Amino acid sequence: MVGLLQRFKYTVQADLHEMFDKKERKNPIAMLNQYIREAEKQTEQTGKLLHRQSQLKEQLENELKETTNMLEKRTKQLEMAEKANELDLVAFASQEVNNYRTRQSTLLESIANTTKEFVELEQKFESMKHKIKDMKVRQLQLMGKENVTRAHHKMDEVLKSKDESTFDDLSTYIDNLAEKIEEDYERTQLEARLAQLEKAQPQTLSIETKEEAIEAK
Repeated sequence: MVGLLQRFKYTVQADLHEMFDKKERKNPIAMLNQYIREAEKQTEQTGKLLHRQSQLKEQLENELKETTNMLEKRTKQLEMAEKANELDLVAFASQEVNNYRTRQSTLLESIANTTKEFVELEQKFESMKHKIKDMKVRQLQLMGKENVTRAHHKMDEVLKSKDESTFDDLSTYIDNLAEKIEEDYERTQLEARLAQLEKAQPQTLSIETKEEAIEAK
């Protein structure tokens, strides 16, 4: 039964990996975006754990400071009890000194281990942040490549041979339009000159009429 369940687990994992691989091949940018979001989420959680580890380290250091102070205090009290020959106080203070020394040794070892672990976590945390930065750079590269690919595809669609007739039709239309604009411009210029000539004509007639009237006299 265990072997069957294990094989079923591996089969499901393999199917999932295959599905993700297909999705990645189909839309690599979408998958990369998902990876970045997951990595950022994990990095944020790691940052919280790192902060928690720092707080624990600080608590251990506070405990060590308090233990060291009590060890010094009990050691002095033990010396005074021995000088006073107070046997019950000597026994109590002696036991206290042993307890605090044991605790101090334990705390020193714990702080050393915690500090080492904290440094390792901090290094990994920084590596994770650099990894995310690298992934974002890769994201920009892929987006640029995808944009260029799409642009080439669009231009190829426009420039491919089967659309040459469309370009020819468009070129002919533009040429005809240009000719029409030139004809309209020339017609407009001619009409303007005729209108100007027409305005000048009555003045000429008026001058001729005046000359005829003078000759008649």
